Amino acid sequence: MRRTSAAVAAAVALTAVYGCTVRTPGTDTGADTDGRPRSPVHIEIPTTRPPGDHSPAGRAGDTAGPDDDPSPAPPAAPGASSATSPRPTPTVAPRTLWSRGDSGPGVRELQARLRQVAWLSDGPTGSYDDLTERAVAGFQGKRGLPRTGRTDTVTWQRLLAMTHEPGRWELYLMGGQPAGAPDPRCLTGRVLCIDKTSRTLRWMVDGRTVSTVAVRFGTEATPTREGVFHVYWKSRHHVSTLYHSPMPYAMFFSGGQAVHYSYDFAARGYAGGSHGCVNVRDETAIARLFAQVRVGDKVVVHW
Repeated sequence: MRRTSAAVAAAVALTAVYGCTVRTPGTDTGADTDGRPRSPVHIEIPTTRPPGDHSPAGRAGDTAGPDDDPSPAPPAAPGASSATSPRPTPTVAPRTLWSRGDSGPGVRELQARLRQVAWLSDGPTGSYDDLTERAVAGFQGKRGLPRTGRTDTVTWQRLLAMTHEPGRWELYLMGGQPAGAPDPRCLTGRVLCIDKTSRTLRWMVDGRTVSTVAVRFGTEATPTREGVFHVYWKSRHHVSTLYHSPMPYAMFFSGGQAVHYSYDFAARGYAGGSHGCVNVRDETAIARLFAQVRVGDKVVVHW
């Protein structure tokens, strides 16, 4: 009897410390599920630490508090999820490079590249006109870009990826190449000074340039002859007897070769060529030149 009383007293003491419950034989919890007798004392270990307990963390059931580890938490690895949403990266709006009204070599290259992908048929002129604006808008819309008609950095990079760097005569397909220095033979008298390198014709009087126009020459099969010649015949409404093609404002200087207006040059630029004549695409300019040039005036064709 004394031993039983001592066991009960010990159980009560353990209950006070560990939160135990006393199981007595004969109850529905007095045996394990396999039928074996269970200890009359069942000890339940608390799952949380009592207040003031600062035992090392890492054991099952531990909960960390603000004072458990004064060191800051390590930074999250890149790509790891966080309870705090990351700040959105600000987007930079595309920068406009050229728009309607602009001009210069950059616009000329833009037009040459637009021609390569068949979005522009005229030019390049070097001036951002309404045709260029519509071509850019069409190119943008085809590729899901905003149809602004302005060439921004995104549009330009897309166009660069689809085209090649334009050559010299792609950039000056319709003329406009600056004239080079005149040949020394052009510096005296009245001279049609024709430069094959820059593809220009200067009308010069006593060393002074009166006007300059873009010109086109013969092909490799029918080249334009170089040298010093003279205008020997002018024919306002001439038609070629050999090729049966119109040669308005013709000024003949070497056999059947003449300076004249060309409808083909006006339409196709340097994509075509003549049968040896010097073609002019600006009808207004050649009409004015035709009125000023006289039979006997000098013609110099040079590189």
